[in-house]
Amino acid sequence: MITGWITSASIPGIFLGTVVLALIACEAGYLIGRRRARLSKETPDSISAMVAGLLSMLAFILALIFSITVSQFQTRNQNVVTEAAAVQSAYLLADLVATPQKLEMKRQLRRYIQVRLQVIQDRDLQTALSQSHEIYQLLWVHATAAAENKPDDITAMVVQSIIEVISQGEQRKVAAVHSQIPENVWYGLLVITLLSMVMLGLQLGFYGKRRLVAVLPLNIAFAVLIALVVDLDRPQRGFITVSQQAMVDVQTIMGTIDAAP
Repeated sequence: MITGWITSASIPGIFLGTVVLALIACEAGYLIGRRRARLSKETPDSISAMVAGLLSMLAFILALIFSITVSQFQTRNQNVVTEAAAVQSAYLLADLVATPQKLEMKRQLRRYIQVRLQVIQDRDLQTALSQSHEIYQLLWVHATAAAENKPDDITAMVVQSIIEVISQGEQRKVAAVHSQIPENVWYGLLVITLLSMVMLGLQLGFYGKRRLVAVLPLNIAFAVLIALVVDLDRPQRGFITVSQQAMVDVQTIMGTIDAAP
């Protein structure tokens, strides 16, 4: 899992920081442009193509990263639903095995749901992963014990349901922990953004007008999009979070089943 400023900074901080840095870069470009306009006969038209090219490149990269993060976000949402369905299925099938294994398997599955929901509040990912792996091992021990006691098709279905819970849990971990935009990509995006603003300021410097009314909304728009992309890239740490309603529903169903006479 990557670590660094992009993963630790707040979303409002990223937004404000991007706006400030972009305005500073644009102002620096403006001052350079004003100086060159006095010292040379170069016209703003000579750099307009470069400005348009850089802004187009920035827009393309942002669109590409946005598309990737939206796809990853949708995958994480689907993983929660799939994992919840696997846990519910295993919980129901556990009733088909002998009592000692049945009770332990159902107890571990209830604990598993609790661990998955608790990490959203505590944000202690490493502890949750450690506890999840412990539960996987215990579920497998009880599933294999049930298979040894009664090796038939019904027990095989129960064992397969436990395998499915473990598989879906690992898939969800990979999507949440390892499928994030590499931090070097964010550095590259920052560099391209600042270069674009410098060149835009340079062009404005040749004209001799800052045009803050036009530059500020442009900077804000790029900053909003960058902050939105960063937010989508964080599964549970921003304003846009992956819904855990499917897991909550399964927890409720478990309680209903246990309370039934």
